[in-house]
Amino acid sequence: MRLRRTVVVIAAGAVLFAACGADDETPASEDQSAPVEAVESEESGSGTDADSDFDYSTVDYDAEPVESALEGNRQNPDFPPPVVDPDLIVSGGPPPDGIPPIDSPNFATIEETDFLSDNEPVVVVEVGGEARAYPVQILIWHEIVNDEFGDVPVSITFCPLCNSALAYDRRFGDQVLDFGTSGSLYQSALVMYDRQSGSLWAHFTGQGLVGHYAGAQLDFIPAQTVSWSQFKAAHPDGLVLTQDTGAARDYGLNPYPGYDFEDSDPIDTFFNGEVDRTLLAKARVVGVFDDEGSVAVRLEDLQTTPVIPITESGRNLVVLHQAGVSSALDNNTIEGGRDIGQNGVFTAESADGTALTFTADGDGFVDDQTGSTWNILGQATDGELAGEQLEAVNHLDTFWFAWATYQPDTVVLEL
Repeated sequence: MRLRRTVVVIAAGAVLFAACGADDETPASEDQSAPVEAVESEESGSGTDADSDFDYSTVDYDAEPVESALEGNRQNPDFPPPVVDPDLIVSGGPPPDGIPPIDSPNFATIEETDFLSDNEPVVVVEVGGEARAYPVQILIWHEIVNDEFGDVPVSITFCPLCNSALAYDRRFGDQVLDFGTSGSLYQSALVMYDRQSGSLWAHFTGQGLVGHYAGAQLDFIPAQTVSWSQFKAAHPDGLVLTQDTGAARDYGLNPYPGYDFEDSDPIDTFFNGEVDRTLLAKARVVGVFDDEGSVAVRLEDLQTTPVIPITESGRNLVVLHQAGVSSALDNNTIEGGRDIGQNGVFTAESADGTALTFTADGDGFVDDQTGSTWNILGQATDGELAGEQLEAVNHLDTFWFAWATYQPDTVVLEL
């Protein structure tokens, strides 16, 4: 079994090493997600533990992250128990930070930015009224950006193997964490490590898996993947992560061409579980997770019905879809990928609490109550409610196999 795994890693690892770059001394890390239930925190910016009495105070750390975390959990009785079986966390090929995270991001204005096509995907994060775009053509080569919005430290993360982008508040109690790529995967999803303790974290849930912070939970910050053209229109004063990353990469090229073919399975070397066959493994879904549980909305449904309400369990949410974003994992170039569109999930009510219902209308959406026009980012651009912003709901655009693995009790919304 071990021999077979090693042989396959060499073959499949070519995909991962493509993202490492020949000029780096260390190879890239990748993802491995497993059936892990995310634990939502109650207070923004504070993080939380998973009903543990463990003292998550600052620790001294000076060792290799993966080995340190695994050995700590095996031999140190003072460590909290691992959330997953450490033996299921496998090497993706590269060593820690072989896929180099961006620790000192540089930004430019929209007017200064000329390297993006209108249909390219960017991950949009807004904190304290400041909006920034993180181009996927950069994230796909780096996977993690450690950034700050004023006094709020955040990490923006992207996992190519599960096609997911998430952002977290990097504060945990009195500690500010910064993250690197561990080089390991859990169920074919990115495993991060924090440089303060060497603990391993699941990108897909923001949960500590192994090490000093096992069981800890980071706070999510809403992140939405939209087209460059939509970001420009919605946030004319927004900032854009530049290609000035300190690393030489073929930005704009896709190191994983053809990876998102729906009929294909995740690479078996990196995925240890059983693929849920409710949908095709790489069918795209919009995953919504909250206190009521998790719901998956099929992209193919949104492409025919671009406004889908979620009302189960007393929710009043709406999922919006609009064409105009290329797949980053399809063609040799990101701008040349097929159009998979863009999605947003919001609380379906106005600022004064009035429930709203929506209808797709041309390049936007119109609410049936006031006739106001809204964009895919949940901004009212015209009409009685112009200037209002719908409350963004944490969601994930991802592949079905990853969502079903991390959210095994998910409900697939039936139209």
